[in-house]
Amino acid sequence: MENFTFEQLPQAMRLLHEKLNHLERLLEERHPQEEQEDIFNVSQAAAFLHLSVATLYMKVSRREVPVSKRGKRLYFYKSELAEWIREGRKKTVAEIRQEAGQLVLGKRRKV
Repeated sequence: MENFTFEQLPQAMRLLHEKLNHLERLLEERHPQEEQEDIFNVSQAAAFLHLSVATLYMKVSRREVPVSKRGKRLYFYKSELAEWIREGRKKTVAEIRQEAGQLVLGKRRKV
């Protein structure tokens, strides 16, 4: 670490400020401000899910699909709908066998 004289402090502060600004610009380029998440209305959500609007209303009334409601309007977050789809994923036979094998191995180790 370099020692500065009192006379060198203004120049050192200016240099430090310039480097800090440069780092902030680099960070903003790598991680831009959070973009607003896509919000769908009923027809957009139905199209995204490849469902009819009536089917989507039925799923909403059964609380099967994630939804937000303001007044009489329904809103759907794209990320929540995508996660809902992922949660319904069926495992492959290979995945089931692998999990079963891990469970059997885990039980054998405990004995």
